[in-house]
This record gives sequence, C-alpha cells and structure tokens, in this order.
Amino acid sequence: MTTTATAPSRSTKVTPRLIADLAAVVGADNVLDSREETLVYECDGYVVEKSVPDVVIFPTSTEQVVEIVKLCNRHGVPFVPRGAGTSLAGGTLTVGGGVMICLTRMRRILEINLRDRYAIVEAGVVNVWLTRSLAGTGFHYAPDPSSQGACTIGGNVGTNSGGPHTLKYGVTVNHVRGATLVMPDGTVVETGGVTEDDPGYDLTGLVVGNEGTFGIVTKAIVNITRDPEAGRTFLGVFDSVDAATETVSGIIAAGIVPAALEMLDNLMIRAVEQAFGFGFPTEAGAVLIIEVDGLEAGLDREAQAISEIVQAHGGRVEKSIGWRTRKEPEYVAIWKSRKSAFGAIGRLSPTYCTQDGVVPRTKLPHILRFITEVGQRHGLRIANVFHAGDGNIHPILLFDERDPEQVKRVFEASHEILDECINVGGSVTGEHGIGVEKMEFMPRLFSPEDLAAMVAIRQVFNPEGRCNPFKLLPGGVGCIEKKAPRRPAPA
Repeated sequence: MTTTATAPSRSTKVTPRLIADLAAVVGADNVLDSREETLVYECDGYVVEKSVPDVVIFPTSTEQVVEIVKLCNRHGVPFVPRGAGTSLAGGTLTVGGGVMICLTRMRRILEINLRDRYAIVEAGVVNVWLTRSLAGTGFHYAPDPSSQGACTIGGNVGTNSGGPHTLKYGVTVNHVRGATLVMPDGTVVETGGVTEDDPGYDLTGLVVGNEGTFGIVTKAIVNITRDPEAGRTFLGVFDSVDAATETVSGIIAAGIVPAALEMLDNLMIRAVEQAFGFGFPTEAGAVLIIEVDGLEAGLDREAQAISEIVQAHGGRVEKSIGWRTRKEPEYVAIWKSRKSAFGAIGRLSPTYCTQDGVVPRTKLPHILRFITEVGQRHGLRIANVFHAGDGNIHPILLFDERDPEQVKRVFEASHEILDECINVGGSVTGEHGIGVEKMEFMPRLFSPEDLAAMVAIRQVFNPEGRCNPFKLLPGGVGCIEKKAPRRPAPA
C-alpha cells in the first residue's frame, strides 16, 4: 500500500468545458481524461506517494503551452509540467488533481551549431538523443543521468540533474546557456542566449533546478562538449565498502579528478551481474568504476597512480579498459550495466525507493556504515549504487508496497538516512530535487530568513501558485490557498 497525497479542500474545477477547450488547442488525440488513461500518470519514479491528474495533455509547441496555461488560469485550475516521469522525489505529482502538461511530444532538436558549440532543443528531447545526433562530429552532450535513455532535457533542467560524469564535467546548470520559459500567467520569457556569458543577472541559473515552480521550460540552449581524445576505465574490486570509499578520498586527495567515480555494493553487484553478465565479481564487498579521460599523453601516468591508490587501500584492479571512442564494446557494456542498475533491482524486490543525499567525500565510510545499521534496525535490504566521487549517495530501499508495515519502515529509514546526511554536513538531495518527498527537511537546511527569500523569489514568478503547487518549499507558502494539504503518515 502506498500513501496518497491528500487533496486540498478545494475543487480543481476541471470541467468538461475546460477539457473541450484544451482539446481545441492540441487536438483530441493529445488529451487523456479517462481514469484508466490518467492513472498511468499518478506518480513519477517516487512510487510511495500518488495522486491521479484530472487530465493529461500533450502540447507540441511553446504556443500550445501558452494557450493551455491561459486556459488553466481562466478556469482557476492548477497545472503541473512533466517530462518522462523518471524523477524520484514526487516533483510531478498533481497534488489535489489538476492538469498535467506532459512535454514528451515536444521532441525536436531545433539547431546544432558545432562552431559555437551549442544546441537548441525542445523540452521533450530525450537526453541521449542529442548525443546520438552528434555521433561522428567529435562532440557530445556531457550531462548523462543514469536514466539518460528515457529522461528528457526539460526534466533535467527542472531538477538540475547530475549523472556519473558530472564529477569532471559538471551538472546540468553548467551546460545550459538559455531557456524559453512559459510563465504561470502565460507570458513567454527568454533567458540567456547562444553566447556563453550574457551580461546582467544569471536568470538561466535561477530557472535551472526550479522544479517547475517558476513556470514551464519548453526549450533549452545547451552546451555541446568536444569528445575526449582517449580514456581509461578501471574496475576496482574491494573486500569491503569501507575500503572502496576510502579509495575515493585517496584518488581525489592525490589531485586526480576522474571523469567518473561510481560505487556499487555487493547487493547491487549481484543484481547487475545477474541482469547483464558483464563480469562483475559477485563475491566482492564493493566495486568502483573509475574513468579518466583527456589527452592520450599523461593518461598512462594517471592510470598507474590510480592503480597504486586502489592497491594501497586493499583493492585490486580487475579490468582496465583503454579506449579511443566511447563506442568500444567493453566500455559500452560496463556503462550500460551501471546506468541500468536501477532496472536490475526488479530482480530483487517488487518495489524500491531510491534516496538521494550528499555528504562530504570523507564521510562516505561513515554514511555507508550508518545506512547498513538503519537497514538492519528496520529489517530492510538496502542496496547502494552512487556517484562516489562527489559524495552523492543513492541508497535503494527494497520493499513490497502492498505491505503497509514495510512502507512505514521505508519512510522511517529514509528519514533517518537523510537526517544523518545533514548531521555530517551534507544535504538531502544532489540531483533528484525536493519535490513533495523532502519538503520537511528544508527548515533543517535553511533558516527562516533563507526560506522567506526563496518564497519571495517564487512569488515573483508564480504569484498565484498555480504552477506545480505544493512542491519544494514547506508550508505551501505561495500556493493557491497559502496552505499545503496535510500529507498523511503511512498507514
């Protein structure tokens, strides 16, 4: 049994007339309003809270989004933007119902400019499509979330997504030059531009990561990055999670900044190996996938230094993959295994909840030990696969959502893990956002003055609170009724 977000004490006012007006804008084939159809959109990747939208609509242009937003305002109805639904914090939940504006049919790559190194894409373009479109040009799109085969660039902009290669290349905000934003009143604002540094305030940086609470991003101008000349990818094998996490600190302390530095614990190794058969050692306590890239000159020296650090911490390098392009079979296989790890969890459990916290790298051994203790105390299996290089942990809590007692224990365990991330100087999210899941932690991270400043900024963009209400900031300040619906504790 999952919890369901309680509706506010108002009607969403989604009437047959509104649905007919929406269909007139986008065509009847781009509107879903039957319960059987809208049920598919009751949650994103955070499956423990659900709320079914009254209607789901699929615009195909910025102009259609504008008309949809104006109609929602005319009828006094809240609306929620959504990409592929791979987000993991309930950020696209239609709390209390309303109109879900699904951008997945806005999927054109409008321009690729290799000389000036940018691309202009619509919000529904799947992340990996852009890199595939750049194949053979010597360029790629650097942000690569683990869900890049499904997630959309618009969704990545909304949550400022990370990914395995962001340790060296940066998160989404570091790769967005500008955006087209449909404001909650239906006006269109262009931020940034095709040049790399516009004068004035960095409104693009403000828009990236707003989780749909400022408006709806329909287009983005993104950087494209030159392919590295060559690289080395290693599989470091360790008897314990402690040894693997200490190695992470050792590599960074040596002045080496890998392109990627990912860790899998034993439970995760076994699931991934069973699913993909890459050759991960299933007896290992943990493995690190370590990648360095750049100019060929110097890579062997970095590779040798990493190998020595791994051995100094009691590990061994079991695989070493040298590559000239990222299309080489072993390279593709190891990253397919890593990026499909969450899918492999289905072999272990009917339901899982992926947490997202950040700690200083030196605290990784502590937080992994703490996660193990939490799992034992609550009788839960917890698998770990995460971006170890930047301290961004992703404990995956395995449970059966049909059992209310297990759901309750998952909530309690998640809360303890995120609390401890804060206690050791970290944060409760690195890339998944706050959504509905983590709002209660915001007062622990920010002072009342900080939160008031955030509310004031959101009210500049979204004064009526109709765009993605009841998200990100606690208390529902700035929402339609100035008070968020109370979310029930798990039964």
